[in-house]
Amino acid sequence: MGDKGFSALWLIFCFTFVVTLHHVYGDVSYSIPEEMKRESHIGSIAKDLGLNVGILSSRKARVDIEGTNKRYCDIKMNTGDLITLERIDRESLCGKKPSCVLKVDLVLENPLELHRVSLHIQDVNDNSPKFRESLIEMEIRESAVKGNRFSIEEAHDGDIGQNAVQRYTLEKNDNFILSVTSNKVELVLENTLDREKQKEMNLLLTALDGGSPQRSGTVVIHVTVLDANDNAPVFSQAVYKASLPENSPPDTIVITVIATDADEGLNGDVTYYFSHVSDYDLNLFTIDPKSGEIRVTDVIDFEESSSFEMRVQAKDGLGLTSYCKVIIDVTDVNDNAPVIYLKSLNNPIPENVSPGTEVGIINVQDRDSDSNRQVRCSIQQNVPFKLVPSIKNYYSLVTTGQLDRELVSDYNITIIATDEGSPPLSSSKTVQLSVADINDNPPVFEEQSYSAYVSENNKPGSTLCSVTARDPDWRQNGTVIYSLLPGEVNGAPVSSYLSVNGDTGVIHAVRSFDYEQFRSFKVQVMARDNGSPPLSSNVTVSVFISDVNDNSPQILYPAPEGNSFMTELVPKAAHGGSLVSKVIAVDADSGQNAWLSYHIVKSTDPGLFTIGVHSGEIRTQRDISESDSMKQNLIVSVKDNGQPSLSATCSMYLLISDNLAEVPELKDISYDDKNSKLTSYLIIALVSVSTFFLTFIIIILGVRFCRRRKPRLLFDGAVAIPSAYLPPNYADVDGTGTLRSTYNYDAYLTTGSRTSDFKFVSSYNDNTLPADQTLRKSPSDFVDPFEDLESSVENISAQHLCVVSTSPNVTVAVRGPEFIISNSVPQLTMVLFSPRSPNLIIITIFFKLYSIL
Repeated sequence: MGDKGFSALWLIFCFTFVVTLHHVYGDVSYSIPEEMKRESHIGSIAKDLGLNVGILSSRKARVDIEGTNKRYCDIKMNTGDLITLERIDRESLCGKKPSCVLKVDLVLENPLELHRVSLHIQDVNDNSPKFRESLIEMEIRESAVKGNRFSIEEAHDGDIGQNAVQRYTLEKNDNFILSVTSNKVELVLENTLDREKQKEMNLLLTALDGGSPQRSGTVVIHVTVLDANDNAPVFSQAVYKASLPENSPPDTIVITVIATDADEGLNGDVTYYFSHVSDYDLNLFTIDPKSGEIRVTDVIDFEESSSFEMRVQAKDGLGLTSYCKVIIDVTDVNDNAPVIYLKSLNNPIPENVSPGTEVGIINVQDRDSDSNRQVRCSIQQNVPFKLVPSIKNYYSLVTTGQLDRELVSDYNITIIATDEGSPPLSSSKTVQLSVADINDNPPVFEEQSYSAYVSENNKPGSTLCSVTARDPDWRQNGTVIYSLLPGEVNGAPVSSYLSVNGDTGVIHAVRSFDYEQFRSFKVQVMARDNGSPPLSSNVTVSVFISDVNDNSPQILYPAPEGNSFMTELVPKAAHGGSLVSKVIAVDADSGQNAWLSYHIVKSTDPGLFTIGVHSGEIRTQRDISESDSMKQNLIVSVKDNGQPSLSATCSMYLLISDNLAEVPELKDISYDDKNSKLTSYLIIALVSVSTFFLTFIIIILGVRFCRRRKPRLLFDGAVAIPSAYLPPNYADVDGTGTLRSTYNYDAYLTTGSRTSDFKFVSSYNDNTLPADQTLRKSPSDFVDPFEDLESSVENISAQHLCVVSTSPNVTVAVRGPEFIISNSVPQLTMVLFSPRSPNLIIITIFFKLYSIL
């Protein structure tokens, strides 16, 4: 290659210039210089492809190079790096092609995985410009006029691009200058020749490439001055092109070049020669010196070279020359049969491998191009194997049925590959495969897993399901015994829940199950044969307990009838769709047994209010009008979706008023279905008011005393249902619970009433009554000992829950060691929860009932 010191410096520079180009569909491209040393680093291919270095060896990672038997590169298993194995010469691979790409396949097995790696071989300036001859003989008549041009054979450089020949220089002389164009180099006569002064002269022509450092080549032009050969040969075309099928027989005429010379006699006698043709091309083609015919002399192989480019020189009798270019394109012929390569084979294979197991990898290659290289593979014999097309031209040899060594111990598998050329070519390869015998007959369950479904409240000893295992062995080796594997279910041994019959595999329930305690559990059942040593297998049995509708809905708000007398205040300015209250209920069951629906079964004005079927929100259907009755009574039914359906009912009392002060009388607050009891209620209230008032004072003193001990008021800013409302075992299952977490209710102080301190519960909803339509109470209306109530409500603890409604009947639910009683309410019903006592205490206080009477 010349100048080895320069080459070493260039290789060091290029080695540091290895760059990963891009990733396309998992493939990788690298750009590397030619002439890299053996075991030079190309790229971290495992890292670039996202592969774990630890699996390269186990998956038999290897590198296949398409179209050649040479191994230019390989992968290092311990680092995942792609390295060179031998010298890569770009000129021998790609010649003058502007782009030189070496296609490499990275193959991994188990499972088969293929990655295409493109190595872009970058040119290195390792070739100097070279003239075909070291001396050029030229004869020029002295009669040549100034400006005459004489063609000079170009220098050849095996490199491309900037590393190829870039310019020419001519040694300074008195007669000639140099003219260089894109296609030719010419001597231009600048001053006429005088044979009497100088018969001969030597001109030094230098060709320089563009590499760094720069390389050059020289030739001596020996000019003999003659008398009058005025015209050089002229080709009919500057470039000749021809197409030639591969495998053309010798002596086939490819193309004929023609050059003419205007001179006569010896000066016009043209002779043709090849110029700048490699030894390889000279072995394939020859040119007739007289006729210019280019013929085939040897076998042309498209797979070796798909095109040829040659220079042809035409020279007349006295040495004047001209040049042309000949380009020959070779067309492909289907002359290569597919070649089958056995890349991997698991031999022998166990007889118990499952169908679809990959036992080998086949690679098929065809050196032809286009449709001539499209290959189909098949297996002709009736064997339990098939070929599955995998990646590119790879096939997986997989099993199609269960193997049994006792029936067939060896297989000879013949693989046939046929291409799609015309006519098609085919080849075959026989793969020998042995089956290894193993002890592979343990008991096998008929199903991979079993599921048993049982309704809750089942009877102990009832049958849940049956498991069955088969063993193809004989006698005691085929006798199956069933047993439960040790384990726990909810902290108790499996045996306390289930039992299995050792002979039949029937599984029985030991106890009665409760869906509200747990919904499902899994156990392991083992089937063991009596062989020596015994073989066994396990199967998972999943027991699913289905729900029975054995729990009725429980209404949390409002409290069921008989516990309290609660009334909601509805502003007169409420518009249609406004939220006025909400019925809250839960159901201990789950699924459709816990799907609750709310219905108004009776109301004072059927067209005024509606209830959300699934939310329980009570809203106005239309705007409140003056003609509407001030007192409204709703009876709400809550039903679950079980079979049979269970239900519960509650009453909701609504008072249409902006301010309790506007209500002239409350003695008619009861409703039609309780008019007969109103008088008795009022008399009892009148008699009891004094007693309750004293109780109220005692409670206030108790509250202030507790606040000194624990100043923090345990209210929750978001209204929720206290835990004491919830019966045991209430839970929300898979988002189907009855109490939705999306509803959040707040309690507010009101300012518009002298007799009410809290606003009715409301949800965060666009249709909720705006703040200016709610009942309010100014801070001045609060008198000691309630002056701290505002700050207490603003600092409600997240660990306590309350439900508050504002109306002549105010219900407050508080959980915690303390409670608050607001002042100046006609009737205050408080539900108190104490951590020291689980009992529910309900205190109802009546005030100012004289205004009703």
